[in-house]
Amino acid sequence: MSLSYEYSIGSVRVKESFLFSSADRETLLACKNTAELIAFLRDKNYGDGNTVDEIIESNTKNMWSYIKSVAPDFSLFEPFALMNDAHNLKTVLKGIMAERDYSGLLMTPCTLSEEYLKSVVEDIRLDRLPQWLADAAKGAYKILAETKDARLSDAMIDNALMKELLSQAKKTDSIFIREYIECLVFYSNIKTAIRAAKTNAASHYLDVALCDMKGFDKCAMKAAALRGVDEVLNVAEKISAYHCSEAIEKYRQSPSEFEKYVDNLYIRLALELCRHRDEGPEPLLGYYIGCEYEHKMIYIIAGGIITGTPADKLRERLRENYG
Repeated sequence: MSLSYEYSIGSVRVKESFLFSSADRETLLACKNTAELIAFLRDKNYGDGNTVDEIIESNTKNMWSYIKSVAPDFSLFEPFALMNDAHNLKTVLKGIMAERDYSGLLMTPCTLSEEYLKSVVEDIRLDRLPQWLADAAKGAYKILAETKDARLSDAMIDNALMKELLSQAKKTDSIFIREYIECLVFYSNIKTAIRAAKTNAASHYLDVALCDMKGFDKCAMKAAALRGVDEVLNVAEKISAYHCSEAIEKYRQSPSEFEKYVDNLYIRLALELCRHRDEGPEPLLGYYIGCEYEHKMIYIIAGGIITGTPADKLRERLRENYG
């Protein structure tokens, strides 16, 4: 019997009740060491493993297994798999060409297996990759082989990914997927321009790394990045789309406040378009976003424990809850 969204929404509402509450966050923040954190996660049946990484990896696998089991149309999650495909290709390319192990760095779900990526890279048959990725992969391979410029190589693949995501956003019936992808690509551009300005990146790098899209003037941002970070911020704060002017205000406070603000934009988008919907795929998509940012919360707290950061400071860094 085929699945229905009525069934999947009823199921996901139950799963949402197991997302961390505000009280759970406070318990995590009260952990004095990593052992206490791991013990709490185990008590919550969050995942299997002896380390934070292993437990989150286990939780991620369980999350995807659950979503696949209840989603009437799993193809709606393809954009997230494509992001992993791009990450995995970059990882395999650099791993094989530098002759170092990379298997532990690969991400799932994906549409291209590790074995397939390994074969097309080792045989230099990158034309066998999906059309959206093939040309970028060839260019990235050539750059690594001739100049070993990993940053430019990565940028070429990332640009192809962003173009494909925007293409899929135009075709989807999901308002959330469309707005999420557009926001994601926009802020990828902003972050790229800031990093490029900080590192005095060349004009050619910006041509490759920045992606044309609605609401983003690539030429103006490239010119600003070549003049420095202050110029990037001055140009970006005049952009009203995607709450960019407010985001740049946060950046002027600190880069970490900017990152937190942008992450909260994605969460608020999920809360607005997914959390209380009673039809369609959005509730499942929102649950995925909730799980992803729950993982980020755990990593922030685990990192703070290791560095001895006070709980009050960690609390300030945490993103908003989806649950």
